[in-house]
Amino acid sequence: MPDFTRLDDVRARRPLIHCVSNLVSANDCANVVLAAGAGPIMAQAPEEMADITAASDATVLNTGTPDEGRFRACLLCGQEAARRNQPVVLDPVGVGASPWRLKRVRALLEHFPVSILRVNLGEARALTGDAGGEQGVDSPGPASLEERSAAARALAGRYRAAVLLTGPEDLVTDGERLWRVSGGSGQMTSVTGTGCMLSVLCGVFAAVEPDPLAAAVLASAFWKTCARRAEEHSRGPGSFRAALLDAAGTLTAAELAAEAEIDKL
Repeated sequence: MPDFTRLDDVRARRPLIHCVSNLVSANDCANVVLAAGAGPIMAQAPEEMADITAASDATVLNTGTPDEGRFRACLLCGQEAARRNQPVVLDPVGVGASPWRLKRVRALLEHFPVSILRVNLGEARALTGDAGGEQGVDSPGPASLEERSAAARALAGRYRAAVLLTGPEDLVTDGERLWRVSGGSGQMTSVTGTGCMLSVLCGVFAAVEPDPLAAAVLASAFWKTCARRAEEHSRGPGSFRAALLDAAGTLTAAELAAEAEIDKL
């Protein structure tokens, strides 16, 4: 099992997480990093990417709402992080939505190593060349555990990264080890940006956990536990969104260890 006391480490060390976020979810991403106990910095200008990355403990790159400036910023961040052996999380939002976006994300992956790839099934298939397709930034219809596991393993093997493939059950693999994280809430799909928030949580845990697979499992378990707790206190999408941040700010390491639904496959 992962070391749940890493959550205590986050709150003791307060690592700085550099988030190149998208326009839709930047505010929520910053707030969930704060709630978890870390510090966000949301720099966007390519001209300062190397300096900001150098001052940070982990970098999270999100390619939603993309343009050439954002891709240049991501490239500069990734290259500086690689020079400093700093963890990088990549969330290739809607990577299969257009040939241009797919080409640009693949170019990023060719120029620097990624610690964690946070994807849904459609994004995983797009990056591995599978014709499964996407629906905008959303994953395609239901798939079996075997299909999802195969897609996650293939992606992890291709890019030598830990892959967190999200869904009703999250799967986390490095191509060899495979973990399943269950629980959560169906209300997560009613609030935009919850996947982006999970990606920055991967950065939070990667800043204190040197094993990218373990960091991704911890982030997934933390977020699903927060979602389950939030559902108990929500009346709809607005209150659920607020309750997610409340849960992230109050969940303890001991509670996470007791409530996380994790099993090794």
